[in-house]
Amino acid sequence: MASIHWVKESAFGIWFLNTDMWQQRVLKRALDDLDTLLPDNRPAYSAILDIGCGRGHALRMLDQRFHPTHISAIEIDDALIGDAVRQSEGCRCPVTVTAGNAEALPYADQSFDMVFCHQSFHHIVQHEKAMQEFYRVLKPGGVLLFAESCRKFIHSFLIRLLFRHPMHVQKTADEYVALIRQSGFEVDPKAISTPYLWWSRPDVGALEWFGFGVPENREETLLNLVAMKGL
Repeated sequence: MASIHWVKESAFGIWFLNTDMWQQRVLKRALDDLDTLLPDNRPAYSAILDIGCGRGHALRMLDQRFHPTHISAIEIDDALIGDAVRQSEGCRCPVTVTAGNAEALPYADQSFDMVFCHQSFHHIVQHEKAMQEFYRVLKPGGVLLFAESCRKFIHSFLIRLLFRHPMHVQKTADEYVALIRQSGFEVDPKAISTPYLWWSRPDVGALEWFGFGVPENREETLLNLVAMKGL
């Protein structure tokens, strides 16, 4: 039996990932948060890799924010490649979109200054193998921008109803941080963010709207972090 590398998103999920709400309230918001976690004396991120680029909505944001000389993007779903290529035409820098698997990246060692992985990792089945690949293709001193939904969110009723994921591999925020560190990355505690956004909560923000406070003791639903590959 062939190995399962990922779980394809539901039809609703594929539609939702193409909406303005996704692009502005999820993707852009995560990038804004990640940008604040990068070091102030950041180097130039000339070569960027977008993992699981989908329809390519992050490509222009990465181009405009970091001014790379080249962006590579990889997507396992062949049906989305054409849209990603069309999105890339709006970038200032050259973009190469490739069909491929995050668990076996088709790039040489130490090829990139930045690896960007936004809301893709929870579709991957072999987490350890994929994270080792992220580490391998980064240059020494390079950064991983990792933005992910955590187990509490993925296992919630609405998400299970509307989306599709490999449920048995979902991790807590602490487990993701541990995995990234075990793969060789350096993670400064100050470069970790766990935003508790209304749409990620089991009550979809209803309790706060009715005047109840956000619980302090909770299992986090979202994780944004910047990890470094040592020199």
